[in-house]
Amino acid sequence: MRNRIVISLISSGIALGVLGAQTTPFLKHVTLNRTSVTSGAEMFSQYCAVCHGVNGKGAGPAAVALKKQPTDLTQLAARNRGVYPELSVLETLSAKSLPAHGSQEMPMWGDLLKSLGGTERDLVHLRLVNLISHVKSLQAK
Repeated sequence: MRNRIVISLISSGIALGVLGAQTTPFLKHVTLNRTSVTSGAEMFSQYCAVCHGVNGKGAGPAAVALKKQPTDLTQLAARNRGVYPELSVLETLSAKSLPAHGSQEMPMWGDLLKSLGGTERDLVHLRLVNLISHVKSLQAK
């Protein structure tokens, strides 16, 4: 079974203006691509940036099609009295049924990352640690 992630397909505003048509942004499920176990930045770019944006501020291309704005990941430490909440981020990424953002729009990455690591629990943990570390590096100074 292939795993899927959500991406946004948004038509160009210029093309829409020429055609005079209005479109509603929509989400499309695509195949999950394998990334390096050691690169949190690569995982973030592949799995998170579509909603959270490449800078983590919550303005990725899919954000306009979501019911609720993605979290600004650069403010996690600021909202936690200056301390990056690693355990909370780990729990969010690992959860099987946590309703992220008050809905199920955010994929439950724990299961998806497990599918990339096969049965190797250590590889799944390494993916999570590296992804969490990358999100930590995005924190506003």
